[in-house]
Amino acid sequence: MVSWGHLFFIEAAREFLCAFSCAVLFSRIMASSSLKPESIAMHLSIIIPAFNEERLIEQCLQSVYASLATNSQPGFTSEIIVVDNNSTDNTANLARQAGARVVFEPVNQIGRARNAGAAEATGDWLLFVDADSILNPELLADILQLIEGGKYVGCGSAIRMEGLPWWADGVLKLWTVTSVMFRWAAGALVVSRSDAFRDVGGFDQELYAADEVTLSQKLKKWGQQRGLQFVILTKHPLESSARKVQLYSGREIAGQILRVLLRPRRTLQDKKHLSVWYDGRR
Repeated sequence: MVSWGHLFFIEAAREFLCAFSCAVLFSRIMASSSLKPESIAMHLSIIIPAFNEERLIEQCLQSVYASLATNSQPGFTSEIIVVDNNSTDNTANLARQAGARVVFEPVNQIGRARNAGAAEATGDWLLFVDADSILNPELLADILQLIEGGKYVGCGSAIRMEGLPWWADGVLKLWTVTSVMFRWAAGALVVSRSDAFRDVGGFDQELYAADEVTLSQKLKKWGQQRGLQFVILTKHPLESSARKVQLYSGREIAGQILRVLLRPRRTLQDKKHLSVWYDGRR
């Protein structure tokens, strides 16, 4: 009889080999092109879910506009959609003033907010980035080169957070290894072909967290049926806020992680059990 341990090892080895082959393929694409692709005929929808993000939304949008300007090229067009996820602060107004299109989603749930933005998007590709993150030009260039290569259904990115205590830095490094090995995108940045996203049903609205992991799995399966890959980019990590470590104690965060590990489905389907995401601290 094959044990769960053997099954896990086999799956991990398979995913590692797939991830390694994806990394080699993408590195060859990168090596054969410059930082800024010469031309690409594509419309990109950048979707930013936001709940009470008045402190960070302008900084996020500035980074998006700067990255788009750096990577401008013939045939490449874009739109920026901010999804106001029932904010009670000035998030929506600040986003409009910055030039973004604002969509309202009344149900406070990250998956619903992302799906609401995707429903209004007109792009060939969808790029979801969190409002507390900074999109650097180099990462956007990597994404555009991946799209231009025509061999991928989507991607995620490694995450960088400044000022983490040692234990949080260790957790982030462990997540990065897991993310790359299993090709699970972090929610802070997910990129997908729009047709693939819609075919697989988008983000799972039964989940209040970790819906990016289930989406990654569905996109991998969709891509495999069509000879396309899903990869995690690591060369230029997305810069994301470390505010959760500042707003929550180590004990609170450890308790949240333990609850998810011990009772994943029950915890992830009820936001009452996900205080680190949904108790409103900003």
